[in-house]
Order: sequence, then C-alpha cells, then structure tokens
Amino acid sequence: MSLQQELQNLANPEQAAILQRFFKTGPGEYGAGDKFLGIKVPVLRKISKKYHNLQLVEVDTLINSSVHEERLVALFILIGQYKKLENKQPIYDFYVAHMNHINNWDLVDLSAPHIVGAYLFDKDKQILQTWAKAQNIWARRIAMIAPFYFIKNNEFTDALIVAKILLHDTEDLLHKAVGWMLREIGKRNLAIEEKFLKKHYKNMPRTMLRYAIEKFQEDKRQAYLKGEI
Repeated sequence: MSLQQELQNLANPEQAAILQRFFKTGPGEYGAGDKFLGIKVPVLRKISKKYHNLQLVEVDTLINSSVHEERLVALFILIGQYKKLENKQPIYDFYVAHMNHINNWDLVDLSAPHIVGAYLFDKDKQILQTWAKAQNIWARRIAMIAPFYFIKNNEFTDALIVAKILLHDTEDLLHKAVGWMLREIGKRNLAIEEKFLKKHYKNMPRTMLRYAIEKFQEDKRQAYLKGEI
C-alpha cells in the first residue's frame, strides 16, 4: 500500500468538512481550493515515521499534491530526514524550492522553525528579510515563524528585524504571527519585547498587539491597549 492509499483509507469526510471551513478554503479566502481528508496531526506524524526513508522525488509528489494532509505528511518526513542527515542543505534547498506549496498557516508553523530556522541559525539570515517583503503571504509567514528556532535559543535580533518589516502588513495571518513571536520573545526576555513594543505598539495592528501582550498582567495589558504606556 502506498502512502497516498493509506491516507485515503484514513479519510474522515465529516472531519474534512470541518477543516475545510476552519482553514478558509472558500473562493477568495487564504486557503482557497485546499482539499482535506480529515486526518488528525498525530496520525500524520505516525505515518511520516513509517515512511521516513522516502526519496525526495517521492516527497516531491506529495508536496505538490492538492490534498492538505499529503503536503503536511511530506513536511513531517522532511523534518525527520533533516534531523538525521549530516548534510542538511539538500533538505533546506528542497523546502525553499517548494515554498509555494507550503501554503497554509499550519504547514508553515509546523515546519519552518525545524528546517528553515534550524538551518539558518548559524548562517547569514538576510534571506528572511527578502521573504518578509515577498508578495506571497506564506513566504512572509515563513520569514516570521522560522525565527521561532532562534527565539527558543535566546537569539532575538533577526525575529525583531522581520517583525519590524511586517508591522504594517495588511494580512491578519501576519499580524497574528508577529504578535505570537513577540510574545515568545517576552517569555524569555520581557525587557526586549517591551523595548520593541514601546517603540511600535501605537502603530501596530490591534490583533498583533493583542497577541504580543496576551500574557501580560491585566493592568499592563490594558495600559498598552489604551495607549497609556
């Protein structure tokens, strides 16, 4: 049985219908045309381990699929291979070459830190600024979410550079991403997060600010929301 056949056998139409709505797959929405089988993430992770030795040419077929779960399991396979391989560049290069197919927020969030962030951690990170200015919304989200790997290693500079570029992005999905990463910085170094916020909070989108200050004490949170900091 092929991986695709195994996924088809696990399809849950009722769950798929829920996911179609949740991931905004209607005409004109950010996930327009995306197709779901209705398989939960832990199941996909388990399947990816079964097929962990899949060749990149076969992963290529999966990541080019119109089926969301096929693309996600492809990414889980890539993450597993990235962690095991001594030469990690081919996986990174493959990921970057297929960025147009990493085209929903969960696909980005579950993969970008583990491949892009991990690969760039000790390298030149200028490419993130290029992606942050791209027309492709998913390239911009990758630019913001990949630095989660840096943040977890207490390196905040590049995440803040990307956050500043995206301060005036028009997409709500980017407002949430920036706010989330600012919040993650604050968990590790509140002073650095607040230094950024005090400079920019009055001009950032409301959703971005709300995500960034979500864990603040209520009095401080209200002060930011009211512009009284």
